[in-house]
Amino acid sequence: MKARINKANSGADTMLLEPKLHGNSFTNYYELTKPNIWYLLVFTALGAAIAAGGWKNPLAVLLVIASTALGSAGANTLTCYIDRDIDAIMQRTKHRPIPSGRITPARALYFGLAISALSIAFALLLNPLSALLMFLGIADNVVVYSMLLKRRNPSNIILGGFSGGAPALIGYTGITSTISLEALLVASLVMIWIPAHIWSLSLRFKDDYSKVKVPMLPVVTSNSTAIRIISFSSILLVAFSVVPYLLHFFGRIYLVSALVLGIGIIYLSVKLLFVPTEERAWTLFKFTSPYLAIIFVAMMVDAVLRSSSL
Repeated sequence: MKARINKANSGADTMLLEPKLHGNSFTNYYELTKPNIWYLLVFTALGAAIAAGGWKNPLAVLLVIASTALGSAGANTLTCYIDRDIDAIMQRTKHRPIPSGRITPARALYFGLAISALSIAFALLLNPLSALLMFLGIADNVVVYSMLLKRRNPSNIILGGFSGGAPALIGYTGITSTISLEALLVASLVMIWIPAHIWSLSLRFKDDYSKVKVPMLPVVTSNSTAIRIISFSSILLVAFSVVPYLLHFFGRIYLVSALVLGIGIIYLSVKLLFVPTEERAWTLFKFTSPYLAIIFVAMMVDAVLRSSSL
């Protein structure tokens, strides 16, 4: 299998010396950054910045948005470069810009490094702490997750989860220049959300991950065990989501939003525990997909209204 992957990688690199551009270059490079991923991460950074009082400092909020967008896009581009061999084999990813021949690996590498460096420069305009967190977030995604763990250890998505919480931390530190307990709790909420979300996705595309020997949870254990772990992880997310309210960081708007979403997640998770089927796991995945966006909207509204009433 390793020889097959290397052969695919070598052949792809040779073929992509002259990219076959479909559409325009901007569209191809934009797709390379995995926008569906960085949209959400940027939104968590924005939500954290507003919750930290960022509406009083619009320039800082704009720098938070720009730096996290560039950093997330840069890290995603570099992971596409690293995974170009397995992406060429997996059905879900074979049409991405590098394996499909629209962008050469070398150009993707240079582009990813350039916008990653630019993201750190933008974060440095906020403060050194934000720049350090940006660097660590990119390093965690690219080095810890993609290079060291993804193909070797089932804990890959857990140990590589810091990169998912980093934008929220950057959102807070970009406004306050410090890491508070509130910032850590919000970042942890993102990190707890990630494993069950990614494991549900990998369960859906288990054959793809098995084909390239990436040890995601559903690949290294039985479906029923993986599904039950996904269910427990989702319940843990709901339990953790009320902690910021209990510690008085957010108010009733946040609490009501967390509880309404939590009831739905617990209902689907309990059904999944008793009847662990792939169909029910996918239903839970689709329900939890907009979870972070809704929770962060509630955080922003809650923070602004509470501040206005003081």
